[in-house]
Amino acid sequence: MVIIHSYLVAVILLFITMICWGSWANTQKLATKKWPFQLFYWDYTFGVVLLSLLFALTLGSIGESGRSFIPDLLQAEASPLFSAFIGGVVFNIANLLLVAAIDIAGMAVAFPIGIGIALVWGVVVNYLATPLGDPVLLFIGVGFVVIAIVIDAFAYKRLPQPTGSTSTRGIIISVIAGIAMGFFYRFVAASMSENFMDPVAGKLTPYTAVFIFSIGILISNFLWNTIFMYKPLKGEAIRYADYFRLGTARLHWIGILGGVIWCIGMSFSILASEQAGFAISYGLGQGATMVAAAWGVFIWKEFKEAPKGTNRMIFFMFIFFIVGLSLIIIARLN
Repeated sequence: MVIIHSYLVAVILLFITMICWGSWANTQKLATKKWPFQLFYWDYTFGVVLLSLLFALTLGSIGESGRSFIPDLLQAEASPLFSAFIGGVVFNIANLLLVAAIDIAGMAVAFPIGIGIALVWGVVVNYLATPLGDPVLLFIGVGFVVIAIVIDAFAYKRLPQPTGSTSTRGIIISVIAGIAMGFFYRFVAASMSENFMDPVAGKLTPYTAVFIFSIGILISNFLWNTIFMYKPLKGEAIRYADYFRLGTARLHWIGILGGVIWCIGMSFSILASEQAGFAISYGLGQGATMVAAAWGVFIWKEFKEAPKGTNRMIFFMFIFFIVGLSLIIIARLN
């Protein structure tokens, strides 16, 4: 299988992860102009599974390094398989809440709050499990990210809120999504051997772990997304027949593309984790917050009606994110 041998390459992959994780929600913005996010999310899920399987059968099955996908899957013990699967289940409920928050409050709000909290909590959880990198630099960097999150939340509160409770509801859902999102990566990490070149018997290699993780997303979607369809946080109830009645080929492909983009980021993050460590790998990938906020501010114009002074707050939000992410990168060099 293809694996990474240098920290520099790992950092490059993590920047790609950051871009992917911060950009996939644009497909939701495009698709949900035509139909509800719950129907979009089915196609998104199919995209995650398809990409994980494609990578497993190609990058995960060529070369002489490590253990190829099929042999790895056949030798895996129940506990690692279950751990990766549960990672998908936990991620799925967290991501559905995040998608709902985006639908209610917009990308420039839901991502910085939800994913920002996930970054902080996920770094703590993964560092305690596998302490790689300078903890002082790492957590100072995380602290800068927290400040950026707070600034973004205050900037959002300055926007006109004609719907009254939408502001508070969107922020609350984002916070819950972030807390749940901080746990999923640890389950996937726990399923894998820390040495990709010479993996431990019974444990998973990266490509197998991501594939089983995606199956966890797919299976749990029949529970979580069904709840969101029939008991939506916003709008009217949706039925399975609507997926076929309202969907067009273009809408389906947009959703699948969203899943593919996100799963590329997840795969690269897991591949980079051997060199970067799970805490830094997860933390850098969740710099997606900055990427998503940039989309929301500059492309979707979500702050165009904000009062004077808000742009200054957004500027400082990006500065704190950049400084925080830089410190997270440097933490592994010490």
